[in-house]
Order: sequence, then structure tokens, then C-alpha cells
Amino acid sequence: MRRETGSGHGKARYLRCVRKFLDRYYGRLRKIKANYVLLNLFNLKRLSHARRMYRKYGVKRNVLLPINSTHLPKESMDKPWLDGSEATQRLLASPDLNRFDSATQEALKRWPEQGYVVLRGLFRPDEVEAINAEIDGLIRDKVVDFNFTGRKIMFAFRHSALLRRYVHDRRILDLMDFLLGRKVRVFQSINFLTGSEQHAHSDSIHMTTYPLGYMIAAWIALEPVNGENGCLVYHPGSHRLPYLLNDGYDHGGNRFVIGEEAYARYEHAIDEAIKQGGFPATEFHAQPGDVLLWHANLLHGGKKMARADASRKSMVIHCFAEDVLCYHELTQRAAMMER
Repeated sequence: MRRETGSGHGKARYLRCVRKFLDRYYGRLRKIKANYVLLNLFNLKRLSHARRMYRKYGVKRNVLLPINSTHLPKESMDKPWLDGSEATQRLLASPDLNRFDSATQEALKRWPEQGYVVLRGLFRPDEVEAINAEIDGLIRDKVVDFNFTGRKIMFAFRHSALLRRYVHDRRILDLMDFLLGRKVRVFQSINFLTGSEQHAHSDSIHMTTYPLGYMIAAWIALEPVNGENGCLVYHPGSHRLPYLLNDGYDHGGNRFVIGEEAYARYEHAIDEAIKQGGFPATEFHAQPGDVLLWHANLLHGGKKMARADASRKSMVIHCFAEDVLCYHELTQRAAMMER
């Protein structure tokens, strides 16, 4: 079932080494924009989607160069159909809602006001066991490794037919298509063996779309998760806050480098937004196979683990709508999309 893509090709091996080096050493090298320009140069085929979207939205910029929200046209009036004041009425009136079972319909009704959907027991125990065994094997065989955080295994599905099947599972993607009102495309997967303990954030600072809002994520519990082993924490309703992008806080960068403390400053700004908006934190306690879907702008993070060695296996899937521009606001580069 397992296959490492690109093996046997010198260029592919070189690019993987460059990416691994940049991911592993999150120091000054990751702050220098020229390094990403060089990486883009060797990945032109994977930037073909960005080139098409640049033409579609009138972005007058070379796809190799850094890009962020300040380089884009003024925000389009286009937005997901369930964003806005009449979203609940639209959802309830949609005939497509009846495609889902009654429990799923009730869960979907949370989306407009709360910005998330909980799906209990979506994956069977044998499916969860198969995913965990596959990840263990990929790690043991040194096919995948943790990135610079020491916690995240990125894009494992590219090396496994089994994981590709579950990452593209229609039980999740059909719901995502419905919630965004457009077909979605899988962008990345992240596997965890422990809690992320990540600060509250919106995914849209990392995986951004133009127009805004056309990214969606799913978190899958692969073992029991509670307040002791680093559960997911989210802030219901926070998706309705204005998107915090580079022009909304002092990120400290310039045309050559990303700000040395850009992300720390972003986290501080998010803390202030949560306090001012009065969005209480909710913990997602889950059993294996439970799934949480969340909005592109829902503020969320990971609770600190009670023990440093606590196990908390999970998998995250991030998807974009097919026909929008996808880029990374924080690191200011176009997203590389697999064909």
C-alpha cells in the first residue's frame, strides 16, 4: 500500500531535501524571502494553479515572487454562501441539506453561527486502527519525519495509498463541498502523535484564499482525546471576526525578510481579538473516529498536555475550493498544489 512519490528522480530528491532543511531549521533561513523564490523556481509545475488564478483575479505579479493580501485587488464581494447574515436561512432552505442523515443535518446547523461541525463516530474502529498502523509504519521505515515543530508529520498521504484514500474520503469531502458551496481540493494532511499545544490562531494566516473563506479543515481523533492529553480548543463564533492578515498588525517584515517575531506578534493580536470579542474557549473531547470540521477563520489551538509524553494521535486535513487563489499570508508565497 505504501509508495514514496518521486523516488529515483534526482531533482525530486533535491527538492525534498531543500524543503526538509527549511522545515527543520525554522531560523533565519525561513525568514529570507529569496529562499522561497528559489524553491518556487524548482516547482513551477506545482504553481500552475496559482498562475491560472492570478490571471482570473487580475493579479499583476510574477508567481515566483512573494505575495500577500496587500498585493491583491480589493476584497471581492464573493464569499462562501454560508457566510453572512442570512446564512442560517439559506442552509435550512437548501434542498442539498436533505442528502445527509438527520444527525448530520443537526450538526451542520451549527455552522453559520458557531463556525464548526462535530461528527461523532464518522470513522469505524478498524479504519482508525489502519490509519494508526500506517503512520507507525511510515515513521519506522523513515518514509516520513516530523517537521521543525517536532510534532507535525506533513503530507504523509503523498506516501501512502491507504492514507490518500482516507484523506479523500467522501464522508468528509461531501460535507466540505456543501459547506463551501463549491467542490474542494485536498491541500495537505498533518498527523500528530502528541498534542500540538499550539496557540489560538486562524488557519487563514497560514493557508489563505482570495476571495477569503474558501479554505476548510477537518480534525480526526485517532485515539481518546480529553483535557489531559492536549485536546483541540476552539472559540465558537470567532469565525465572524474580521480576518487578521499582514496589513492588520505590525508583523515587522519588509520586502526582503519576514518579520523575526511576525508570528508571536500575530498570536498577541489574536489574544486581544478573543478578549475584546468575548469568545470563550471550548474543548473538543473526542473518541477515536470523531471528526471536527471548522471554518477558515475559526480561532482554535491545542490545550497544553498534562504530561509531556502524553499520546494524542490525530490527523488534520486542510482543503481549498478548487477555483480560488490559494497562498500563504504569513510566509508570503503562492501555495504549491499537486496535480
